[in-house]
Amino acid sequence: MTSPAVSVVVVAFNSAEWLPRCLAPILRQAHDVDGLEILVVDNASPDESAALVRRDFPTVRVVDSPRNVGYGAGCNLALARATGRTLVMVNPDCEVRPGTFRAFDDHFRSCPTSGAAGGRLMYGDGSFQDAAFRFPTLAQVFLDVWPINWRMTQARLNGRYARALDATAFRCDFVLGALMAVRREAYEATGGFDPDYFMYVEEVDWCRRLRTHGWEVWHLPGAIATHHAGQSTRTVAGRMFVELHRSRLRYYRRHWSPIAVAAARAITWVGCRSRAHRLAREGGPGILVQVDACHEVMRMVGPGATMGPRADA
Repeated sequence: MTSPAVSVVVVAFNSAEWLPRCLAPILRQAHDVDGLEILVVDNASPDESAALVRRDFPTVRVVDSPRNVGYGAGCNLALARATGRTLVMVNPDCEVRPGTFRAFDDHFRSCPTSGAAGGRLMYGDGSFQDAAFRFPTLAQVFLDVWPINWRMTQARLNGRYARALDATAFRCDFVLGALMAVRREAYEATGGFDPDYFMYVEEVDWCRRLRTHGWEVWHLPGAIATHHAGQSTRTVAGRMFVELHRSRLRYYRRHWSPIAVAAARAITWVGCRSRAHRLAREGGPGILVQVDACHEVMRMVGPGATMGPRADA
């Protein structure tokens, strides 16, 4: 049997509300390319995510994970089973626009040096969402903790590319994992996502490894999706705040010098302390959970700290 041109991977956790809106637009593009397969990994969801896919989308392959292994490891479960030459990861809270998979597949066929590519993203209200970035620096750590103003947030110093580039194809450092395609040869050369990243930063690490192996990473204007960001994790925001900083610290340790790592930890500690004090003053629903999350991050990045248990532990 001939392998499909494109394999689409969706990792779901408590995503029953969003999966129909994600999968239907993907299926409508089945005839845009020379064969398309869809694999949904259910990360031991307590809701009916897996049952819904099996019932309403019978052509979609469901991969059941016995526990919540996180996003990157979940993707790897499907990537190991995928047979397409172009491998596309789509978040369950994304709705892809027509022509997206053709754009990815055509790009890899016409650009043999490209190992990964991302598309244009917009929020649910239609506003612009950054989708391509420069690799993190200490300046970005500082601006994330101490945002000065929106102009600095969108500046090159904070890892952003000019918004005018969004409508063009260009090489970048890394793309957002919400809509990310990888050439099969590049996947086989680098081994997929690093499963040590439970949530967040896994695409930054993979793109860095792809670049180290000589592959380029591109932003493509013809691949477009609406990304309802954070829908799968909004009910566990405190936990995910901790996981975000755990993944960032892991990335720093693997790719930065010891001096830069120490500086990043100090900046993060001071920033979380300030955030905890501000939240405590403001009060409101869920404040204790958010303050506790700040304190946990402070313990994680403080002197003599360890990484601590992951969310799946």
